[in-house]
Amino acid sequence: MTTRTIIDISILQTVPPSNLNRDDTGSPKSAVYGGVPRARVSSQAWKRPTREQFRTLLDADSLGIRTKRVAELLAERALKRRPEVDEAAAEALAADVFKAGGIKLEAPRARKNAESKTDQHPAEETTYLLFLGSRQYDRLADLLLEALDTDDPKAAVAAQKKAIKSILKEDNAVDVGLFGRMVADTTDLNIDAASQVAHAISVHRVDPEADYFTAVDDVKQGSEDESDSGAAMIGTVEFNSATLYRYANVDANRLRDNLGDIDATAKAVAAFITAFATSIPNGKINTFAHDTLPDLVLISVRDTQPVNLVGAFEKPVTGTDRVLEATERLVAREREIDAAYDTTPVTSWVVRVGDATAAAEQLAPAVSLKTAAAAVREVVEQRLAEAEAEKSN
Repeated sequence: MTTRTIIDISILQTVPPSNLNRDDTGSPKSAVYGGVPRARVSSQAWKRPTREQFRTLLDADSLGIRTKRVAELLAERALKRRPEVDEAAAEALAADVFKAGGIKLEAPRARKNAESKTDQHPAEETTYLLFLGSRQYDRLADLLLEALDTDDPKAAVAAQKKAIKSILKEDNAVDVGLFGRMVADTTDLNIDAASQVAHAISVHRVDPEADYFTAVDDVKQGSEDESDSGAAMIGTVEFNSATLYRYANVDANRLRDNLGDIDATAKAVAAFITAFATSIPNGKINTFAHDTLPDLVLISVRDTQPVNLVGAFEKPVTGTDRVLEATERLVAREREIDAAYDTTPVTSWVVRVGDATAAAEQLAPAVSLKTAAAAVREVVEQRLAEAEAEKSN
């Protein structure tokens, strides 16, 4: 039986008045859980800042780019290597490269206020966001330039169909391996995500509030006409404040399959833990400055299955010290689940601040996030090496 390595991340985080994640009316997203309304932040809203945080933790060439403008981006990579190449010809051949790989492209609408000829007739685009790694673009750019050196570049690209397909499948970026990729045109390019991110919800009941605001015209304010010196704009913005329970997991074995390398996988897991814990959605951030860090981060390595501990808060926290009560409930839930289903972690780490989270040390001694991430990296690397040894025997 192959050694499984599942990393669970449970977080308690208090955010002040804020609007992290809005719905189509501009109101903070919400959900009913345990029969009462809760604050909610969608998983997608937290995945985006997590990916952006990767840029400070990992090399740019190990990360992915998600865009419709794939031909334009590929042509730019080629032009950086060889600036003398005609831009229009590079973009046209770049589109041929993706088509040879089974990706459908079509001409987009001309861009508004287009000044250059390229903007008036932009390169063909995919009809959906295509998630590819930076190294894959570099390899495709090399192939494109080799084709340009032939008498018939278009035919040269068509002859490299198998190689293009191989590039699109191999050497996946870290964030592609973690979050997956779906390609409607050619399903053999699909990648199953190695991570799962839950919608964050408040551990207690939350009712939205509204802030009435005004904006004063600086020029009118100093005028002598007092009848015209009031607010130039008025409005309202909805917000809430909450202690959130956040959860994510990473299947290290699947991530290893996606990335093809143990060291890269262990490094990616450590980066994910750090980025997920320290990132925050930036909705209305200039209005609310809600830059907080978690009160508690519980990281567990399991060899059974992922375990979301949100059931600890099905009955909403009602006390005044929400972090204290939420921490105690989280610890109790962890122990009860493990006893009932034999899911006791192989090892755990606790990162915490404040006296209210002291109960979490019943699960593991408190360490810094940097220490925890480094320790998880070592454990993942060791366990994946063991799993490979089991397969070879």
